[in-house]
Amino acid sequence: MLLLYVFALSLGICNAAALSPFRKSGRGIEGLVAAREYFYVGGEYVNVTSGNTTNQYMVGQIYVEKLTPPIITYPHGIVFVAGAGQTGTNFLTTPDGRQGWASYFLEHGYTVYLTDQPERGRSPWLPGTGSMVAFSTRDIESLFTATAAYNLWPQARLHTQWPGSGRAKDPVFNAFFATQVQLQSDRLISEANNAKAYTALMDRIGPAYLLTHSQAGAYGWRVGDARPGLVKGIVALEPSGPPFENAFPFEGRERTWGITDLEVVYEPSAGPNATDLETVTVPAVDANHTACILQAEPAKRLSNLAKVPVLVVTSEASFHAPYDYCTVKYLGQAGVNVTFLDLPKAGIYGNGHMMFMERNNVEIAMKIRDWLEATVTVAFPS
Repeated sequence: MLLLYVFALSLGICNAAALSPFRKSGRGIEGLVAAREYFYVGGEYVNVTSGNTTNQYMVGQIYVEKLTPPIITYPHGIVFVAGAGQTGTNFLTTPDGRQGWASYFLEHGYTVYLTDQPERGRSPWLPGTGSMVAFSTRDIESLFTATAAYNLWPQARLHTQWPGSGRAKDPVFNAFFATQVQLQSDRLISEANNAKAYTALMDRIGPAYLLTHSQAGAYGWRVGDARPGLVKGIVALEPSGPPFENAFPFEGRERTWGITDLEVVYEPSAGPNATDLETVTVPAVDANHTACILQAEPAKRLSNLAKVPVLVVTSEASFHAPYDYCTVKYLGQAGVNVTFLDLPKAGIYGNGHMMFMERNNVEIAMKIRDWLEATVTVAFPS
């Protein structure tokens, strides 16, 4: 019991009443003590020859941490998949020590799966498989934590929700930057490995929701496409995009299949390497947004993803604010049941790309829970 109590403290969800009898309240389960376990899933053996010696290694496996509330209110858990440079730890607590989303959803009766992508964090990388890159302090400041100071896109000046100055050597920034880890630089290797590993995870745990962030957005689409019967819904926090071609701060043609670099199922077929996907460019809605590349009509249908409800969440001040609406339009055009939670239109202002760590993170989590429970979640009888 002491170990469970200490674990609850580490999640920021335990107080002096933690060992009292559990009871359901209007805000969740009071006195929550979560059970914690971990496992690895996916992975395959490969042989590597160096000189006259051949050795065997495992590659592609992912670390999964399962947190189970004492009272499971909902039959399907939530799989958290962090974005570039992040791990499952980023959903535990915020950099300034407040309640993270893992704690919030545990309180409301969801089993939580925190994961590290292949070759990321606690998921091993075999040297020689692609290469590793890392974020600098300037990358983090300009894109995530101090965007108003850099003002690199129209909405950047609206960023007010990051706790602290957002600049290097600020204590909150230091706590966040210390969590940043290396990531696979080859996006094709990364997408292939992630799609394979998270599909294996769904096969192991059964029906669940996917919550993806940023870079992981494409991986969520691939897993939903591969296992539409197991993925009960996808919450995509500012997913990789926009369709087909990057917008600031990235450059170049990506996402050959519209929302992914590698194949997803279209009806009629998109052809080899998506060569039968015909596109048109639609003008931007205003000067603060980008133009959108959509399918030419009649649009092909994402027939598997059309079976999976999707919520796309975008912050007011993020570099995704100019273009996430294009991703939403593309998904809708392809037959996906997609809802757009554009946070400022919902009355939630000032957030950046790391919305789940910012001052109002619980307010945003409440909106996501509302969508889950209104759209796809079935609760156990009370």
